[in-house]
Amino acid sequence: MVQNDHSNFTCPWWLWFTFDNPLRKLVHNPHKILAPFVSPGNTVLDVGCGMGYFTKQLAKLVGEDGKVIAADMQSQMIAGLMKRLKKTGLEKRVHPQISTANRIGINEPIDMALAFWMVHEVSDREGFLSEIYKFLKPQGILLIVEPKIHVSKQNFYKTVLMCQKIGFAAVQELPIFMSRSIVLIKTNWEGE
Repeated sequence: MVQNDHSNFTCPWWLWFTFDNPLRKLVHNPHKILAPFVSPGNTVLDVGCGMGYFTKQLAKLVGEDGKVIAADMQSQMIAGLMKRLKKTGLEKRVHPQISTANRIGINEPIDMALAFWMVHEVSDREGFLSEIYKFLKPQGILLIVEPKIHVSKQNFYKTVLMCQKIGFAAVQELPIFMSRSIVLIKTNWEGE
């Protein structure tokens, strides 16, 4: 997830409650946002998963034969996520991944990747997006959602253009509260 000094960019683990509370479902309903892009049996990456606000819904959507790779740089987030998942019975579907400053750390093909309100925290966006692209299956989906309060329209479209340069095709923008979003598909898979 390539960052110079993640303490300057990454939302600290102790602020998790601001993003993971019951009221958030009124504006960011995980099922409504994710269901169109995830099927039973999929392998999905939730990058920058935090305490698992979207991870839990992804685990439900992939079903018993699916898998969610929950990646975060902060071990406290991963520990909290796994503790919370044990209460749901979904922990066997979720595989925690502690990322480093220069790598997400996945090493298997994925059907879909979610990057919700976190790409702006990455200093080497091209390296980060290229790693996701490398492991996405042909026609795999990347959903990027960024907060309007931190990411200007110009900066967001700079990221979209970077994705297109890597090989993604921009498919559609989604109406997500206080967010800029883009659904991208891996279209260029020559040599794989």
